[in-house]
Amino acid sequence: MTHLIDRRDFLAGSSLAAASLAVPGLLPAADNEKKKKPLYKISLTQYSLHRMIGGGKLDNMDFTSFTRKEFGITAVEYWNRPFFSKAKDKAYVGQMRKRADDAGVGATVILIDGEGNLGDPDQAKRKNSVERHKKWVEAAKKLGCHSIRVNARSKGSYQDQLKLAADGLRMLSEFAATIKMNVIVENHGGLSSNGKWLSAVMKRVKLKNCGTLPDFGNFGSYDRYLGVRELMPFAKSVSAKSHDFDKQGNETRTDFVKMMKIVVAAGYSDYVGIEYEGGKLSEVAGVHATKKLLLKVRETLS
Repeated sequence: MTHLIDRRDFLAGSSLAAASLAVPGLLPAADNEKKKKPLYKISLTQYSLHRMIGGGKLDNMDFTSFTRKEFGITAVEYWNRPFFSKAKDKAYVGQMRKRADDAGVGATVILIDGEGNLGDPDQAKRKNSVERHKKWVEAAKKLGCHSIRVNARSKGSYQDQLKLAADGLRMLSEFAATIKMNVIVENHGGLSSNGKWLSAVMKRVKLKNCGTLPDFGNFGSYDRYLGVRELMPFAKSVSAKSHDFDKQGNETRTDFVKMMKIVVAAGYSDYVGIEYEGGKLSEVAGVHATKKLLLKVRETLS
């Protein structure tokens, strides 16, 4: 229905708009929107729904539309396992991108598993792992991601593994740079769960497109808060790992307020990916609970 505005109403509105520009502290709507920019954004990691996908209850192609409809989330981190054999299938990857675009869902990262060890002591195997990861860099680019997440597994002494992991990461990152993509490493077992070690790897690689994906869990006995603090200077994404919740909705293993203070203090304001791994709640309920907690923490810190 069209509403007609007479000249007096128009002039009154124009005068008010002009006054808003003249009076200090009374900002135009656009400036108010800038002021309201959230401390961080929330995305969903596909692994959070791995049981649904593995059990045939959710098809990989429907992941983005389901994420938007069920959770109201508009950005995702893909996991390569649900389409492991499709990385080079241009039609399949193209359809994934179309389905995501149609749902209004963007992508940040593909989590890569099962493609060999980038820090393998055997040089031939290390190079082979680099080659196997390259197709995922290209697939991630087509899906609109900025990075692939890799693992930095190796064997040997502390220093040997540091050198080997850095070598594999440098080779892959140099390739990724040719198509303006990033390679990011998660604390994901072995020495990569040692924040000091992984930070040293980043410093040794010394490439702008090689960074980290700090995960709130996966630190083993290493202090998770210290680990995230050490990895945040190199972070290009963050994973909010959750398992169980108390009656107040707080995660029982990680103090989300304390953790997100570390993340925000590092100057990070991009996507924080929900990664629910619990068993007491269903995957859907677990994602909802984690999102609710991240929203509450964001409001608290704001």
